[in-house]
Amino acid sequence: MKFILDNWMLIAVALSAGGMLLWPTLGRGGPGALSADAAVLLMNRQKAVVVDVCEPAEFAAGHVIGAKNVPLAQLEEKLASAVKNKATPLILVCHTGARSSRAVALAKKVGFENVQSLSGGMTAWRSANLPVEKA
Repeated sequence: MKFILDNWMLIAVALSAGGMLLWPTLGRGGPGALSADAAVLLMNRQKAVVVDVCEPAEFAAGHVIGAKNVPLAQLEEKLASAVKNKATPLILVCHTGARSSRAVALAKKVGFENVQSLSGGMTAWRSANLPVEKA
């Protein structure tokens, strides 16, 4: 205990440095998260399918061009019928990236192998000035 009290400043510096090292990983949405630019490359090079996990009203307000809408609550039931080939790369999208990050685990549970989430969701997509389609 004396060591901690005597070296509290060094411990604080070590913890903050560790936090700064982890920040890029946490800010990106964790493993399996794509930037908007990386998502476009994946769509163009590997013909990735974009699946929007937002509710239909959010989807109608604006989505990635060509995206399929499968709400998060129905993902386990309807994803296999929306995307037939389970080897197809999938990019999951929502408004901010929170729901799509959770959806990655559900898609893998259903048997999809190559699934990633768009980091920052539609907010990041619009910030990158990428095209949006409205239903």
